[in-house]
Amino acid sequence: MGKVEKITRLTDNPYVNLYELSTRNKKQKAGRYYVASRAATEEKLKLRTGRISPDGVVIIGLYGEKRDQIVLIRQYRCSLDGYIYEFPAGLIEESEEYHQAAVREMKEETGLTLTPLSVDKAYEKPYFTTIGLTDEACATVYGYAAGQPSTEGQEESEEIEIVLADRTEAARILKEENVAIMCAYMLMHFIHDEDPFAFLNGM
Repeated sequence: MGKVEKITRLTDNPYVNLYELSTRNKKQKAGRYYVASRAATEEKLKLRTGRISPDGVVIIGLYGEKRDQIVLIRQYRCSLDGYIYEFPAGLIEESEEYHQAAVREMKEETGLTLTPLSVDKAYEKPYFTTIGLTDEACATVYGYAAGQPSTEGQEESEEIEIVLADRTEAARILKEENVAIMCAYMLMHFIHDEDPFAFLNGM
């Protein structure tokens, strides 16, 4: 089994930092690995704490009287210098429970009010986003959204369009647009399942 022998923090930023790991692989060969993390200090890295707590939350919300639309955002991302379709999401504030974070983030990004569903913890516990690059983990909150879309709560740095997609539009987005991978998988459920949340009752 490989191991991490030394950690060096390379940046000092408020939301994400780069760490260099001095490693040794299963054949005892030395190497280096780079990890982006939300952790502000080495002591808070998940490889140090051993705790998989959520850094952020991803919100999957159905909208409309028939719950036949899904709430998406089309957001400008610097890493693409372009737009990508995602679910509303955001970082969890200190001492904030992740369902509370989901309600807050949905309101801030879309103006909509989220009513979270109570589901088995296996469906909403923190899972890793891109483990080859980062130790970031996000919880998932499912629910129903109501109200009128609004951009008033968005931060100045955010370029977000609110999208209430029906199944036809969701299919078009999958075929023609840039889409985050978790969003893509859930859109497939939404398009093909009569009740996109039916799987939540299967645990």
